[in-house]
Amino acid sequence: MAPPLLTLKDIHLTFGGAPLLAGAELNVEPGERTCLVGRNGSGKSTLMRIAAGQVQPDSGERFMHPNASVRYLTQEADFDGFETTLAYVEAGLGPLDDAYRARYLLTELGLTGDENPARLSGGEARRAALARVLAPQPDVLLLDEPTNHLDLPAIEWLEQELKGLKSAIVLISHDRRFLENLSRATVWLDRGVTRRMEQSFANFEGWRDKVLEEEEQERHKLDRKIVREDQWMHGGVTARRKRNVRRVRELRQMREDRREQRHVQGNVQLAAAEGGTSSRLIVEADGISKAFGATTIVKDFSTRILRGDRVGLVGPNGAGKTTLLKMLTGQLEPDGGSIKLGVSLEMVTLDQRRDELKPEWTVGDALTGGRGDQVVINGKARHVASYMKDFLFSSEQVRTPLRVLSGGERGRLMLARALAKPSNVLVLDEPTNDLDLETLDLLQELLADYAGTVLLISHDRDFLDRVVTSVIAAEGDGQWMEYAGGYSDMLTQRRGKGPAAAAEAKPAAKQVTTKSADASAPMAAKRKLSFKESHALKTLPETIDKLSAEIAGLQGKVGDAGFYTRDPAGFAAATARLGAAEAELSAAETQWLELEMLREELGA
Repeated sequence: MAPPLLTLKDIHLTFGGAPLLAGAELNVEPGERTCLVGRNGSGKSTLMRIAAGQVQPDSGERFMHPNASVRYLTQEADFDGFETTLAYVEAGLGPLDDAYRARYLLTELGLTGDENPARLSGGEARRAALARVLAPQPDVLLLDEPTNHLDLPAIEWLEQELKGLKSAIVLISHDRRFLENLSRATVWLDRGVTRRMEQSFANFEGWRDKVLEEEEQERHKLDRKIVREDQWMHGGVTARRKRNVRRVRELRQMREDRREQRHVQGNVQLAAAEGGTSSRLIVEADGISKAFGATTIVKDFSTRILRGDRVGLVGPNGAGKTTLLKMLTGQLEPDGGSIKLGVSLEMVTLDQRRDELKPEWTVGDALTGGRGDQVVINGKARHVASYMKDFLFSSEQVRTPLRVLSGGERGRLMLARALAKPSNVLVLDEPTNDLDLETLDLLQELLADYAGTVLLISHDRDFLDRVVTSVIAAEGDGQWMEYAGGYSDMLTQRRGKGPAAAAEAKPAAKQVTTKSADASAPMAAKRKLSFKESHALKTLPETIDKLSAEIAGLQGKVGDAGFYTRDPAGFAAATARLGAAEAELSAAETQWLELEMLREELGA
């Protein structure tokens, strides 16, 4: 067995009062693929910086093979002193490294090398930083959140590039699919201590849950033993206690051990404040287009989003995802075509830039708007400190200024603000940024149980697969296509299996295409829709909307407490009509869904 390239042993580090690392260890052997996982604030980035030699621990050993080269990708790159991105990348090369790889990697990542680092976007800065650490092909590659600010094509390219490297890799990421595809071993940093599993991240959660369950059993056994020893202490005579000094000492040690145990940090308690019921139709876009100068962002796109749909928008950075989302939500007028929004919509938006958070605010101000110390959730007032605990903030952080919060804390705070507002439509632009895996799991569960409609932009493939019912994807040149199912379903359909295959796999999901449909997609058109079927497909949405409006009006009438007293006959007629209208609506919706699925199969 080859000797390790990098070893951390019994690492201790304390910030403030509580220890951050309390005996953490890390061992990196040649060619290894290890992911480092743990909750936000557990010390993953700090341990990585100790491995890179940038932070000195309070105690412990760091061994680095004298002939090994190491490159470390930080979360924030430092471009000071560099006039171009090429100069920045070339500065990371060693004397014997191939200088050609600097320009090659920049080109592969969509950069020219001539960019001014001071004017780079977040995504461009991340690409330049990746090129710098990848170009030397080091023996050890330490990557801290390498997919941050990257779009899906760049993430998939990076996966393939890393798979082809001979470097040993230690990886921190909140992208579940990225971890599953690259890791072969998992190091879990929890309460200052590391545990290692010689399997990929795909097996981590089951292993973690088993470890925590065994830990809880041991804690329960210790509690019972302390109770028994307490009973012996108080039940025995003084002389007996004197003869058992050792037993008294052991009881004191058990109590101390129990007191010093660090419990697992709780999970975020996510619950969305629910608004009233929206109309069945949420958004109907008919042939919408948008251009900025000579650049066409959206061209002749049509879609229909109904109550309860969960729609994901995907595409490269700069493709226009946010622009399209703003048009679909009525924030931006299209240049051509029409947008029709439903009624009784209560939209709440989570913006990826988090511009609405002012640095001078405190956490309490951000949640209450600076008005008192109460937050109203689903009609019930809660003290802001209590609500903060649902999102893993301590009560002492009520007066903490936002400028000192970590990225994960800001992400949780934005979620807390958004979910406190009543809504029946959630509009989420990159909601997964900086959230740890446990919080992502809970967000997925929340969206699955959410009674309203969800529109979201995300580069997290696993999150999309778990949450959305359809994906609107950028196809280039302003063309957008909607695919039934999640991100993996979209890839299957793009590979040529066609929309019909996805319709069979997920018959409840809808697919709406742009008017300029992709002519290369194979369509099994055995026949065409009849005139009667085509007419019904066009007129049923209007019928459904009319029935929905009539039902809402009848429900208001029947719900009037004095209606029956004033007009018993009218009450009976309204009740009968309400039942009939609901039956008609159900039949119309079923007919529309069947015709829509038939239209997809035929490619009509």
